[in-house]
Amino acid sequence: MRNVIFGINITLDGCVDHTKQVADDETHEYFTHLMREVDLGVFGRKTYQLMVPFWPEVAKNQSMSKASNEFAKTFVSINKIVFSRSLESAEDKNTRIVRTNLRDEILKLKQEQGKGILLGGVSIPSQLIELGLVDEYRFVVGPIVAGEGRRLLEGVSLPESLQLKLVESKIFKSGCIALRYLKQ
Repeated sequence: MRNVIFGINITLDGCVDHTKQVADDETHEYFTHLMREVDLGVFGRKTYQLMVPFWPEVAKNQSMSKASNEFAKTFVSINKIVFSRSLESAEDKNTRIVRTNLRDEILKLKQEQGKGILLGGVSIPSQLIELGLVDEYRFVVGPIVAGEGRRLLEGVSLPESLQLKLVESKIFKSGCIALRYLKQ
């Protein structure tokens, strides 16, 4: 069975708003490595449209740092699913738009052969966390107190507290800490 992995940058006060923190080369390297462990990325429309066409353009032009360029190439190389009722078409050749039930689709994908499934963004992962379908959590905690912005699991009512087991941690030169948890 394939693992569903949620990976995100987060501030010390739980803010997941991408405008409140900037990913450096170490963070891009971390997420590049994570994307190499999966063969499918799952996003909602908003996150997908933040990522595409930005990262495909970087991959094509190699216009950023070595770490960002490598992240872009890896992002472009994986298959993607976008859950959306409003997105007409995908700009990325290896992206499929899904309009069916989120729970049913993820349960089906978990049963298929392949590597892990990486969740990006906030809305889709929050729904899947609420449904108990996320197996692994990868947080890169930045040394920032944002004070405002969208929070992880905002408006989500979990049926019970999640018990997670810390299996790996890494301190970056920037002061960020990468934490890897498995669902118990």
